[in-house]
Amino acid sequence: GEHHRDGRRRGEDAGMEETFEAAGGSGASDTVPIQAGALKKNSFVVIKGFPCKIVDYSTSKTGKHGHAKANITGIDIFTGKKYEDICPTSHNMEQPIVSRKDYQLINIDDEHYCSLMDDKNDTREDLKLDIAGDEVHKKISEDFHSDKDLIVTVLSAMKIEKIVAVKEITN
Repeated sequence: GEHHRDGRRRGEDAGMEETFEAAGGSGASDTVPIQAGALKKNSFVVIKGFPCKIVDYSTSKTGKHGHAKANITGIDIFTGKKYEDICPTSHNMEQPIVSRKDYQLINIDDEHYCSLMDDKNDTREDLKLDIAGDEVHKKISEDFHSDKDLIVTVLSAMKIEKIVAVKEITN
C-alpha cells in the first residue's frame, strides 16, 4: 500500500494540467492498470483508446486448456458510441480516472461557449455546447435563455471534458 494513490488525486488542484506533457504521452496520469478479470458492469475501462463505461461483461473459458477470456462491451462516456473488446482475464487493461465537477453557469456566448464558475470562484470559458447534437446541451441553452440559475456537471477523463448534466438552482 505504498502507492499513495490518494496523494495523487489530492494534487489535482495544484495545477497538474500544466505538467502532463512531461509524462511522455504514456497517459500515465489519466489511467490506472486493472486486470480484465477484475472489471465489472458499470465500471470504467479504456476500449480502443476511448474511456468507456461497461454495459455488458462476461467471462468465458475457451476449451479445456484455454484461458478465461473477458468479453467487454462498453459505451464511450462522452459520445455514447459502443465498443467491444475480448481479452484474457489475466491481461492488464487501463481504467480511466473519471471525475465530475459542478460549475455555476454564468454565461453562454454567441458561439455557445460557456462561462463557468466553480466553488472557488475560478472561471473557465473553454467548454462549448453542441446545441445541434446533444440534448443536454440544447436544454442548457434553452434553460439559460429562460433566465434560470443553472449548475452544470463537467465530466472529465483522459484529457477530454464535456458538460454532461444540468440542474436548476431553486432558492
